[in-house]
Amino acid sequence: MSFQRNFKRLVLFPTFIITFETLNLAKRIALGIYHLFSERKVPAVVRTPEDRFKGLDAVGYAFKPNYVELPVGGGKTLPRLHYVDEGPKDASEVILCLHGEPSWSFLYRSMIPVFVKAGYRVVAPDFIGFGKSDKYVSSDSYNHELHTMSIRLLLDYLNISSITLVCQDWGGLTGLSVVKDSPKFFSRLVIMNTGLPAGSEFSVNNISRVTPFLMWRSFANLLGTSLPVYNIFQRSLRNPHPTVLQGYNAPFPSSLYKGGAAKWPLLVPITSHSPVAPDMHATRKFLSNQWKNPALVMFSDRDPITKGQDKTFMKLMPHAIAKTVVGAGHFLQEDKGEEIASNIVDFIRKKA
Repeated sequence: MSFQRNFKRLVLFPTFIITFETLNLAKRIALGIYHLFSERKVPAVVRTPEDRFKGLDAVGYAFKPNYVELPVGGGKTLPRLHYVDEGPKDASEVILCLHGEPSWSFLYRSMIPVFVKAGYRVVAPDFIGFGKSDKYVSSDSYNHELHTMSIRLLLDYLNISSITLVCQDWGGLTGLSVVKDSPKFFSRLVIMNTGLPAGSEFSVNNISRVTPFLMWRSFANLLGTSLPVYNIFQRSLRNPHPTVLQGYNAPFPSSLYKGGAAKWPLLVPITSHSPVAPDMHATRKFLSNQWKNPALVMFSDRDPITKGQDKTFMKLMPHAIAKTVVGAGHFLQEDKGEEIASNIVDFIRKKA
């Protein structure tokens, strides 16, 4: 048994990853040759047609759309960001829900009504490149600063504070970075199925724990804008309704719309020299040394991608409350949305 475990950890999994990366190199060379001789012109920014989102009210996504153009990205066209804004505008508490890869505010549709019923205002944006927000066609247009700046500008635009951040996946890396840079906006943290990788985690000693993510990253890198979003959710969710799968696939009519989804996995720092690594290190330091407000670390028990990262957050913030969501996968908002929302309401009301 020990030999088989070590064989998988030290030989089989790394071989898969090396094979993926070799194919990625071949793909980049082929694409480079194609673009060299291709004269096809594509727009810098695209917008998903509204009719792609028809029928989603049948599965609980019936919220009024809100939009704001943001001065981000450095291009001539200002991208339009979509956000859900539900509940009383004069509420004393605001809940900011940040999604990750490759989802959008649709992920929080079963949680938002619970928060509103409890009297809170809920803001759930779609990051640029996702959901109903505009999408840069080129993957090169996406970076960590684009996403963090978008959230900071949205908070300024809405003029909100006393925020409880609810974050998962890349919503955690992005949202917690925003908290570090603008802590005055935030009163509490709810951290779910995410991490703050600064590169040091990806070592031989941790290979069995980080291999699922490395394989996912290589898979996403290989497929690029051909990333099969529908199939990702079909395999990740428990008995998903066809309309739910349609909802997750809706923002991406073609590969032209998937630049952001293709890039996000590649931005995760896997070495200390990765561009995002210094910010992740600084965010860890902030949480450990400066964040003294309440925090809830709520991970699911069936997520191979972020398994063990809850312990990292608890080491950074020993005062945080730890809670495990049983029977949920990576997209725990989808699997146990109402239960999670109730836990968060109790946490805000200091019952957790």
